Amino acid sequence: MSRVRVLVGTRKGAFILNADGKRKDWQVSGPFFAGWEIYHLKGSTVDPNRLYASQSSSWSGQVVQRSDDGGVTWTPVGNKFAYAGVPGTHQWYDGTPHPWEFKRVWHFEPSLIDADTVYAGVEDAALFKSLDGGATWDELKGLREHGTGSQWQPGAGGMCLHTVILDPTNANRIYIAISAAGAFRTDDGGLTWKPINKGLVSKYIPDPTAEVGHCVHHVAMHRSRPSVLFMQKHWDVMRSDNAGESWHEVSGNLPTDFGFAIDVHAHQPETLYVVPIKSDSEHFVPDGMLRVFRSRTGGNEWEPLTAGLPQKDCYVNVLRDAMAVDQLDQCGVYFGTSGGQVYASADAGDNWAPIVHDLPGVLSVEVQTLHE
Repeated sequence: MSRVRVLVGTRKGAFILNADGKRKDWQVSGPFFAGWEIYHLKGSTVDPNRLYASQSSSWSGQVVQRSDDGGVTWTPVGNKFAYAGVPGTHQWYDGTPHPWEFKRVWHFEPSLIDADTVYAGVEDAALFKSLDGGATWDELKGLREHGTGSQWQPGAGGMCLHTVILDPTNANRIYIAISAAGAFRTDDGGLTWKPINKGLVSKYIPDPTAEVGHCVHHVAMHRSRPSVLFMQKHWDVMRSDNAGESWHEVSGNLPTDFGFAIDVHAHQPETLYVVPIKSDSEHFVPDGMLRVFRSRTGGNEWEPLTAGLPQKDCYVNVLRDAMAVDQLDQCGVYFGTSGGQVYASADAGDNWAPIVHDLPGVLSVEVQTLHE
């Protein structure tokens, strides 16, 4: 038997949605951490009961929460994310008299091989690693010490490290993306980093083809092909076939190539999903129609998926971490909106139905496929 657990972070708490393998009847648990912004909620693939949540507030700071029972109970961990061990101060205590301040954790990425190892991308942009389930953290300083940091600029949502991708075939290779700096790769476990932005063109920066400075919104990879990457940029959908060494545009016939979310089918590495957004000033879907676009050819040729989605008077946004897929044989696709809806498709996007209608605005959606 298989079942699905959908982890939803919202502007006012976290929710956990459970269903069996048919993905029709859903049970909704929550809100957890009611009233707090939960920027990301992510589960381990090694231990499915191990979950991490980024609990954040402009008043009370950043708290890392961990669950070891699939989200039934939670424990605050990671006090070393705070000055002198006091949680919620937005400060990273590194032993110096002047600790470095950051705003929030945007993304957790648990290790593919060790349940106690997890990475955290934060704002202002930096990458941290914990080897003890989030109790203590060390910064992978090579990224901020790369030398291009003076050219990094905050996007509209802040200067956030929002994407962390681990190569399943090479434990030392990690991809990250920063808004607005671009994509970077390490091949030595985080000691050194290189920008991987060749082929990106951004008309809104002084040098449109600069080495860094591009506003990358999200990057996705299929684990069977870790050298093939797909990117949703501020404008443009991009593809790399050589581990980010170069990129080419695959926006094709999309109605607009601005957007935030991008993901890959669980079993078809050339099948992609994006949600076009009207523009960088109008953060809602074009023409009042909520459409997911699918490409079965790795880009360029796109088809709208609309069955079960509102096609009139809909003006929601879908954020960068708010789309995910499950691993069942008939791949399920999920996404959440700024209007508080979470939609699911049990047939790879052909048909959609809302799991829940009226949550606070959705910041992130992650999915665990559980086998019993």
